[in-house]
Amino acid sequence: MTPETEGLLTSLREARRLLLITTRDATDAQLAERSTVSELTLSGILNHLTRGERVWTHVLTDTTGRTPDGMWDMGQYQCPEGATVTGLRAAYEEAARATDEAAATARPDAEARLPETPWEPGVVRHWTVRRILLHLLQETAQHTGHADIVREAIDGANSTALR
Repeated sequence: MTPETEGLLTSLREARRLLLITTRDATDAQLAERSTVSELTLSGILNHLTRGERVWTHVLTDTTGRTPDGMWDMGQYQCPEGATVTGLRAAYEEAARATDEAAATARPDAEARLPETPWEPGVVRHWTVRRILLHLLQETAQHTGHADIVREAIDGANSTALR
């Protein structure tokens, strides 16, 4: 693993850790609670970020540019039927490990073919591993902040206090 990739993964792991701190000790009912004007819930955020890790790991490891299953599914922001805090956190940690493993063996400047988007059919784009990791870091940090607000509105807990 290059020092650059190690640095990017260290930052990504810290953002993930903060998300897991924010969801720690939440009940299954709190996980599905909509506590602000936003539609976001803790379970929806965990579900979306888990899907994101899986999608980008697929992009890193599949050279065909094939669209990963569920990439464009807007239901990924919702609480899955029967979801539990334990199950969603475990799925997220598993997806994150797979991303880390895929990124660790790739060069930061190696290019991955992106899936075709519905809004630009026929356009083929490539992102470097570096850009994919930066995108995951940005998504994770943004939604970790959302989770912190949702959790604080539920019971006053926040990642700073829960550390």
